[in-house]
Amino acid sequence: MTSFVFKRLGQAVIVLIVMSMLVFTGVYVIGNPVDVLISPDATQAIREQVIAEYGLDQPLWKQYLDFVGSMSTGDFGRSFVFNMPVGELISQRLPATLELAVIAVILASLIGVPLGIYAGYRPNSLASRIIMAGSILGFSVPTFWIGLMLIMLFAVQFGVLPAGGRGQTVSLLGVPFSFLTLDGWKHLLLPVLNLSLFKMSMMCRLAAAGTREVMTTDAIKFARAAGIPERTILRRHVLKLISIPLVTVFGLELGSTLAFALVTETIFNWPGLGKLIIDSIASLDRPVMVAYLMMVSVLFVVINLSVDLAYAALDPRLRLKGR
Repeated sequence: MTSFVFKRLGQAVIVLIVMSMLVFTGVYVIGNPVDVLISPDATQAIREQVIAEYGLDQPLWKQYLDFVGSMSTGDFGRSFVFNMPVGELISQRLPATLELAVIAVILASLIGVPLGIYAGYRPNSLASRIIMAGSILGFSVPTFWIGLMLIMLFAVQFGVLPAGGRGQTVSLLGVPFSFLTLDGWKHLLLPVLNLSLFKMSMMCRLAAAGTREVMTTDAIKFARAAGIPERTILRRHVLKLISIPLVTVFGLELGSTLAFALVTETIFNWPGLGKLIIDSIASLDRPVMVAYLMMVSVLFVVINLSVDLAYAALDPRLRLKGR
């Protein structure tokens, strides 16, 4: 297991180096931030001063090496628009996105997996057909449309939930969170529901397909022949056998939710990283864009490594193969 971990860490370092090159090159060939930073009426001397101040007069390879050197020390530079360190700016927005994404994925798992197991256990029942039809609807309807409909229904029509914002927060270990207050939960419900519907449908269909497949195996037949109750079979055998693909989807969906929650954050005016990256793209704030994309790359590498370690913990065959 130790050699496996070190091997994956080495692969992760190579992936991050390649990603840093691609991200830096891709971002720095888009537009000219000087046109956004200063007025079009500025003199040529002022333009040259701003270009030199931000190091934009250096060759691309020199800018990349400076970026890597600064990034290795945790310095992602200063934001062109907010005029503050990028690391500090991201750390202010990250808790809101983490809170939204983690609660959405947990909600999707807690609802989607039991519904999927039931649909796979009784595939011909009316409830199972309704569940599977609902999962198809969750896949088909665009996220932004669902968000707008939720706002129209619960915020505008009934007026029971707020249409946007984060609400009241409470500091926990110096980090503000909304789920610790009633007002925060009122602001969380709609964006969490909007963000979790697609994940819920995916979890449901995956659990249903896995359950249908597992129920025909010899292990389940022997368990039934031994007189084990059906509820125990579902909880101890079926759920354990379908846990590996569920762990994979949970890890990947958590990463994708953190990285691509920008639609939900924009619709509900949620002050997270998604809204920050949209504003940064509109204003060509290169340091923020590069730092965000690198953070997403690190996030996916860490999640994939965690999923691989969870594989080994759940499946004894992987541990025996490693030995």
